[in-house]
Amino acid sequence: MESRELEYFVAVAEELHFGRAAERLAMAQPPLSRAIQRLERRLGVTLLERSSRAVTLTEAGSVLLAEGRAALDALAAADRRARRAGARKPGVVLVTKAGASSELLAKILDAYASEPDAAEVDVLLCGIAEQERTLRDGRADVALLHRPYDTIAGFDYEELRTEGQVLVLPAGHPLAYRGALSLAEAAEIPGLPLPRWPYRDGGYPDGPGPAVRDHTQLLQLISLGRAAAVLPESTRAQLGSDLTTVPVPDAPPVTTVIAWPPQTHSRAVAGLVRAATRL
Repeated sequence: MESRELEYFVAVAEELHFGRAAERLAMAQPPLSRAIQRLERRLGVTLLERSSRAVTLTEAGSVLLAEGRAALDALAAADRRARRAGARKPGVVLVTKAGASSELLAKILDAYASEPDAAEVDVLLCGIAEQERTLRDGRADVALLHRPYDTIAGFDYEELRTEGQVLVLPAGHPLAYRGALSLAEAAEIPGLPLPRWPYRDGGYPDGPGPAVRDHTQLLQLISLGRAAAVLPESTRAQLGSDLTTVPVPDAPPVTTVIAWPPQTHSRAVAGLVRAATRL
């Protein structure tokens, strides 16, 4: 298979509509349809079931969609990392969720900068659930991830710290004076629904809470009395006087890890990881 064929198929499989896929690829629909047909003939399987009303994936198509995404990400990653490695002044791109692990990140950067052979580190801040894809497709070389909310499948990693979680509430709320709350209690506070976090592949689950994109938006919603949220204890360091926290002892602990692709041979990434684990 050629990368262009995979790109065509992934677009159709994600859109489940040849017209929208053609528009996304900036091409006409007939050659796109012919390309998918050639790919099916070459593989000897049906990838898409077509009718006058809908396009659906076959089992073979579902497999190729997952594998095709991974292959295209790997190609993009190879391109981006090779360009960075060949730059006049190679550096490291670290991705993390905006507003997450801010204090720890600052300590890691300071520790690495003190190394005699430290490279320049560009910090890429992303929305919730975006840092895994950013690391896989080569836009970043290393990432701070948070288990159990982020997946580390396919990455090498080192654990940096594990912490409990707290419920973030508007300051002055009656429950702010409790010594602790359970997860069940946190999920049933009248007028303060828990947020809806995005799926890794986009979209949001159904529910009454607000759909959130990043921590800044979430904290503003809480201060306005529109939501509450269960977050790692380290979040306390970035809260203003308009917010308060209550421990949630039965919430799962959150482990922050520094992760990188297993095929990485960058001395700069290795140095950054060593500096992080020494902390």
